[in-house]
Amino acid sequence: MYFTPSHEWIICNDDIATIGITSYAQSELGEIVYVELPKIGSNIEKGQELAILESTKAAADVYSPVSGKIIELNTTLIDDCSKINSSPESAGWICKIQLSNPSDLTDLMDRKNYLVLIG
Repeated sequence: MYFTPSHEWIICNDDIATIGITSYAQSELGEIVYVELPKIGSNIEKGQELAILESTKAAADVYSPVSGKIIELNTTLIDDCSKINSSPESAGWICKIQLSNPSDLTDLMDRKNYLVLIG
């Protein structure tokens, strides 16, 4: 699992990346009440807005840590976005992307460095 400074996580299995927000991001946002997911089949560039989360505290953009094509969405979040609250780093994943540039992963942090970032 890798992390971004903007609090997204990513797990890669070959050239397929699963992406979500970190537990820290979820705790800062509070209870997530709405999720706007990307479109399957769309291409996204590293750093582009991937999804929008609305919570009882604020709205937040989720940014893609990698470039590629969106191939799967966690559609269960549409009816029950509480999975992001209860399990942000597993069952609350947002989407899967087929990587177009695997070298995007070299800029990401491991858990140890991410924990240093969030202090």
